[in-house]
Amino acid sequence: MPDHAPFDIYLVAPPGLEPALAAEAAEKGFADPVPSMGGVTLRGGWPEVWRANLELRGATKVLARIGSFRALHLAQLDKRARKFPWGDILRPDQPVKVEATCKGSRIYHAGAAAQRIETALREELGVPIADDAGIRLLARIEDDLCTFSVDASGELLHKRGHKEAVNKAPMRETLAALVLRECGYTGAEPVLDPMCGSGTFVIEAAEIALGLPPGRSRSFAFERLATFDPAAWDRLRRPPAPRPVPFRFLGSDRDSGAVAMSRANAGRAGVAGVAEFLCQPISDLRRPEGPPGLVIVNPPYGTRIGNKKPLFGLYAALGEVLRERFAGWRVGLVTSEPSLARATGLPFAPLGPAVAHGGLSVHLHRTPGPLR
Repeated sequence: MPDHAPFDIYLVAPPGLEPALAAEAAEKGFADPVPSMGGVTLRGGWPEVWRANLELRGATKVLARIGSFRALHLAQLDKRARKFPWGDILRPDQPVKVEATCKGSRIYHAGAAAQRIETALREELGVPIADDAGIRLLARIEDDLCTFSVDASGELLHKRGHKEAVNKAPMRETLAALVLRECGYTGAEPVLDPMCGSGTFVIEAAEIALGLPPGRSRSFAFERLATFDPAAWDRLRRPPAPRPVPFRFLGSDRDSGAVAMSRANAGRAGVAGVAEFLCQPISDLRRPEGPPGLVIVNPPYGTRIGNKKPLFGLYAALGEVLRERFAGWRVGLVTSEPSLARATGLPFAPLGPAVAHGGLSVHLHRTPGPLR
């Protein structure tokens, strides 16, 4: 596969938010992003693979589809895998882990298929095979077509590289970014999270406003491939000048440990200059000075940390404070329990799709416009 030939790039998405990720990819200038169940497909070359990892806030992983062939039985898979141009993509000094799946094919034993591909890599290119390898080669055999993809990301992309501290049931940064997008957030207004946990929503919103790429603080698996160009990558990831932001991003929590975590995480992310965290209960929440914006909150839900009955009072108190003090602000609330969302008394719009989060199915409840 020559460097200049475009190929399929597959962005793994949080289930339920594939259209939101496709919209983000289109906004970032990627060609023809098409959402499907579980992800988004677009076309591009290796520079687009690098840029997707660096810039897309909502992608869970970026997979590069590097080629395919038909294989009706294991002997044919073995023969064609040996002739595949692995040296164009993989380096003989970098260990690889092979993972295979089989569906609706005459080759039905995924373990045997993976073994044949591993042998081809080892004997034809001298690639070491290891379970803990930094490069994952994915072979999908469906309807007798074997398609190879390389996991270009490595660690999941919600691991931005600057959050060390998390509290229980944290929201992943990738999911938080897409939830902000679904609330119409573009970086042009303040964001407040009155139950901020480890600060994910506040930090993500501040980074968007400042124009900081999400992948700026970490490394990626594609840096170990034969297709990698360090000089081009250095140019691509050269830090942009932060955009001026005339307002602040606010988080609060009644747990002082969560507030300390949020401050530390904001410092590592480089957004401490525009983010502020207070230790206070919902009843002390005050409307900040300046323009209205978005209140975004991921409160506890019963299935997440135990019994939900005591939470009705918490949601009712949250709704009362927001109605009384936050006229002009929009509200987004993530919960697995529609009855808890109703307890706020807020005028939420009809629900969008269910989204998988922490083993639960959750919904984003949004006000259709600013509170009056």
